[in-house]
Amino acid sequence: MVEPGMIKAAQSGDREALVTLLREIESHVYRTAYYILNNEQDAMDAAQEALIRIYTKIDSYEEKAQFKTWVQRIVTNICIDKFRRTKPAVSIDEHDLVFHEKQNVEAEVLASYAMQDIRHAIDQLPEHHRTVVVLRYLQDFSYNEIADSLDLPLNTVKSYLFRARQQLQILLHDYQKGGVRG
Repeated sequence: MVEPGMIKAAQSGDREALVTLLREIESHVYRTAYYILNNEQDAMDAAQEALIRIYTKIDSYEEKAQFKTWVQRIVTNICIDKFRRTKPAVSIDEHDLVFHEKQNVEAEVLASYAMQDIRHAIDQLPEHHRTVVVLRYLQDFSYNEIADSLDLPLNTVKSYLFRARQQLQILLHDYQKGGVRG
């Protein structure tokens, strides 16, 4: 959690406070970009662009919104712009499975496949649905924080999440039945 005093210090020109602030939010910014773009290189580019924008625009932050909401809006807007400019390539990178001796290997493999199915299903959602799912379930934002971050009415956020959950249910059901992926 970023301290309000650090934000004030960064806004008043304290370079050390600004660098510390950026370091504290760096992994959150990258994670959000990765979940939205689903591509490591694009996520690194978007995160770097977002951090630079935060660095240059810190003085425009007003306490009307929470700092994390303000940061989230910047990251999300950059990702949406990037997504619109270039349709994302499907990532073929697989995460390495690390097995521990005393754990049930079969359960880990099944859990890994389930996570891949969920990730793939999220990737199939329309951009606006994917964004609200990432913010709600992967970044743990409240409905109000999502509405503030995306500059959307609260009911629109609720509607997007409702529709996204319906689509995910259908996609995941199809995957369980052996449906075609991608």
